[in-house]
Amino acid sequence: MSRFVMAIDQGTTGSTVMVFDRRGRVRSRVYSEFTQHYPRPAWVEHDAEQIWKVTRGLLARACRKADIKPSSLAAIGITNQRETTVVWDRSTGEPIHRAIVWQDRRTADHCRRLEADGLLPEVRKRTGLVLDPYFSGTKVAWILDHVRGARRRAERGELAFGTIDSWLIYKLTGGRVHATDYTNASRTMLFNIRRRRWDATLCRALGVPMEMLPEVHPSSGVFGTTVLSGAEIPIAGVAGDQQAALYGQACFRPGMIKNTYGTGCFMLMYTGDKPVTSRNRLLTTMACAPDGGPAYALEGSVFIAGAAVQWLRDGLGLLKNAADSETAARRVDSTLGTYLVPAFTGLGAPYWDPDARGALVGLTRGVTADHVIRATLESLAYQSRDLADAMAADAGRKPRVLRVDGGAAANDFLMQFQADLLGSSVDRPRVVETTAVGAAFLAGRATGVWKGAADIEAARSTDRVFRPSMKPARRRELYEGWQQAVARVR
Repeated sequence: MSRFVMAIDQGTTGSTVMVFDRRGRVRSRVYSEFTQHYPRPAWVEHDAEQIWKVTRGLLARACRKADIKPSSLAAIGITNQRETTVVWDRSTGEPIHRAIVWQDRRTADHCRRLEADGLLPEVRKRTGLVLDPYFSGTKVAWILDHVRGARRRAERGELAFGTIDSWLIYKLTGGRVHATDYTNASRTMLFNIRRRRWDATLCRALGVPMEMLPEVHPSSGVFGTTVLSGAEIPIAGVAGDQQAALYGQACFRPGMIKNTYGTGCFMLMYTGDKPVTSRNRLLTTMACAPDGGPAYALEGSVFIAGAAVQWLRDGLGLLKNAADSETAARRVDSTLGTYLVPAFTGLGAPYWDPDARGALVGLTRGVTADHVIRATLESLAYQSRDLADAMAADAGRKPRVLRVDGGAAANDFLMQFQADLLGSSVDRPRVVETTAVGAAFLAGRATGVWKGAADIEAARSTDRVFRPSMKPARRRELYEGWQQAVARVR
């Protein structure tokens, strides 16, 4: 029996391919960035063909680095940036427009018009989401309305829509499979999460022909096959990045919570086999049950997290690389009362304010680059506290442990500050790239590499637990300052 599973983790700024063994250990990791396009303020685009070429080029490299043959792979799992939208020609396989990224805010006016028309209650009831340009539905409509002839072609069934998972499945299978999973479908604003099918009423309201939509399958199961160096390998696990991380963290019991620190921050609470409606402006979304079938979660989304550290590096030149941020933050004892509110593309949960813009608040003459860097790192923890408070209010209790992952989870300063700010323990696994881990677990679960939830729980191991040490009065003081800073940018 094949002993290895490959995971494709297609993120917002780059693609990662990893190979895992049966014990959940990383055998190889390869990564490559791709171009970010910003044609207008608050617009963000990707070249879908470039994403495919970058990802395809990593597959053989990952096998070589792991010192295995592709034929040793039991399966491939895919996890992806979720709401990013691709529309392509079914006959040629060519995108008709650049992919519109989840961060993009160009459809804010469209969302406001739909809300004014009274659509919000139906969107909330059917999809668990809010009317926001974050989600895929209005992005698809924008492409159809701005590419000549696209709407007529879509209605004739000549065009396909997909999030990045669908795009990669289509390319990996040579155009034979147009599919997605429940978790990605639930992020489109077009999918009824209670009936677990595409919603004709919402498709009409948003102007998206149903002929464009992919088939929807459980996250764990064979979607199709791809050929790598002559070996035919099943694509057997697919999940949106945050649901994949929830699965990779083995959050299989209702009430368990994880937070991913990536380009954005995404906190999910597993709620089991029934959707829970939030009273605090969180999203109800689909997740993966222990067997990889459909389940539900509450989610809070922060749009700009690690991307703010990239901005320090690429936009301001304050860092040579993102890892230097921890050293810089430790060189100062505080931010001197400075807060960065990184609302570069609006504010996500629990505010849902697409028109908010970023600001440095509380600047004084004594503030240095190190203070700004520290304030940037702290902004990730403050935004996560916003989500945790909303989630605790919905659940009726504060979580005792927050499981964390993502690139910035490797930052010890940030993780300790997060524990201090929450007053809860923070549990970091040995492999912080749990989006890839989750995709591997889902694919391996479908192909017998891991037999059940107990095997997966055993494969996840803790690296370090950060425990709160900050005095409650200081915690309240800092968080009140953050809330005041947020109020200034709204």
